Amino acid sequence: MNPELIEKLDALLPQTQCRQCGYSGCRPYAEAMADGAAAANQCPPGGDETARALATALGAAFQAVDPRFGVTKAPALALIDEAACIGCRLCIEACPVDAIVGAAKLMHTVIAEACTGCELCLPPCPVDCIRMIPADHAPSAPMARARFAAREQRLAKLRETAAAKLAATTASARKRRAVEQAIERARARLTQKRDSR
Repeated sequence: MNPELIEKLDALLPQTQCRQCGYSGCRPYAEAMADGAAAANQCPPGGDETARALATALGAAFQAVDPRFGVTKAPALALIDEAACIGCRLCIEACPVDAIVGAAKLMHTVIAEACTGCELCLPPCPVDCIRMIPADHAPSAPMARARFAAREQRLAKLRETAAAKLAATTASARKRRAVEQAIERARARLTQKRDSR
């Protein structure tokens, strides 16, 4: 892979992290384009302007955004009906840029300046209390990229912590079982000695 090309392609993307392109974020899409595994016209949020810039960077012919990946829309912002919100946290888990805040069983709200309008919070909401409204503008790509990266790092740390806890629990269970087996063997020896008298 060509790291410089990946950086260039990633910088051209809108950083909505919406996954409409078929990849888990803008950077993985940039990597796939650099590797020749994805076309430059798979980003509906970026529209034809981004598709043209990506094609130019790749030295490929311009093709309009492929409608199979979605349609280009005006910038939007998620809005939660806070009275209807049940605090399930599913929207928080779905948001790729940590633009939704709240606590379990308490209402959630959207940080308007951080919302990329990706719509990933809509499907998991069990009470359909989220809707998209027109936004004056999308957050800057560098800010959205930074928030996405920070979230990915946070989730990686949580996975590491969970793995470490599981390993510690497993090791503790092994030790406990080894001690139990040693005690069982000692008891069996004592019983055998008593029975042989």
